[in-house]
Amino acid sequence: MNKVILMGNLTRDPEIRYSQNENSLAIARFSIAVNRRFNRQGETDTDFFNCTAFGKQAEFVEKYFKQGSRMLLTGRVQNDNYTNKNGERVYSVQIIAEEIEFAERKSTADANASRGGASNFGGGTPEPAMAADDDFMNIPDGIEDGLPFN
Repeated sequence: MNKVILMGNLTRDPEIRYSQNENSLAIARFSIAVNRRFNRQGETDTDFFNCTAFGKQAEFVEKYFKQGSRMLLTGRVQNDNYTNKNGERVYSVQIIAEEIEFAERKSTADANASRGGASNFGGGTPEPAMAADDDFMNIPDGIEDGLPFN
C-alpha cells in the first residue's frame, strides 16, 4: 500500500499548466511545509514536500489555494529517479495528490468571515471554542442533536 496524508501550508503559489494533447489535462505543482509532530528540544522541525495534482484536483488547487494556504492532502509517494547529463543518478520523491481539502485554522476562518467570507455556522449556533495547544475545536454542549453523525 502506498498512501500518505499530509497537512501543511503552501510555500508558494501553485504553478499550473495544461498538457498539450487534445484533452488538455490541468497539472498543478506546488510545495507544502509540514511541521513534524515531535521535535527536539523545543525546535520546530519542518519537512517540505513537492506535490503534483492532475485534472479537477489541479483546477481546485489553482482556484482556491495560494502561498500560505493550509491544506489537507491525501495521495501517494512517487519516486522520480533519473540519470542527468553528467551520468549521475539523481533521486527525488514527489507526492501525487489524490484528495485535497481545506484545512485552515479556526482563527484564519474567523478572520475570513469577518471580512465577508462564508462561515461554517449558521445564526444562533454557538461558536465552538478552540482547545488550548491544538487546532481542534471543542463542540459546545447541546449541539450534538444538530450534527449529522452520532
